[in-house]
Amino acid sequence: MRVPFNRVAPHAVDSARSALAVLAGAVGDGLTAIADRPGLHALVDQHAAAVRDSLGGDLHPLTVAVLAGYLEGLLTAASERGWRPVAGPVDWSDPDWLRIRLLAVHYLARTLAPA
Repeated sequence: MRVPFNRVAPHAVDSARSALAVLAGAVGDGLTAIADRPGLHALVDQHAAAVRDSLGGDLHPLTVAVLAGYLEGLLTAASERGWRPVAGPVDWSDPDWLRIRLLAVHYLARTLAPA
């Protein structure tokens, strides 16, 4: 039996928020970087739109749990291909596809109303 999308257990929401908090650390000052770099902002907007589309965001509201699930899948696939997060500040002058996608997920998470 599936749980309706608006009836997620509180511990699941807490777990999802925790995963998104870890993401915030991984993208560092990315939100500041998009404010300072119009080209990066455009890339993040494109990636955010692609994430919304892939999650059916035009049919169902995005939630913390949905974004956290997407994030988990993204990081699992990246890890299987040998990707590891970098320690320290992120160089936003020439980010790779994955880093932009992670920032887009973070950007979307920040748009969600707190529950």
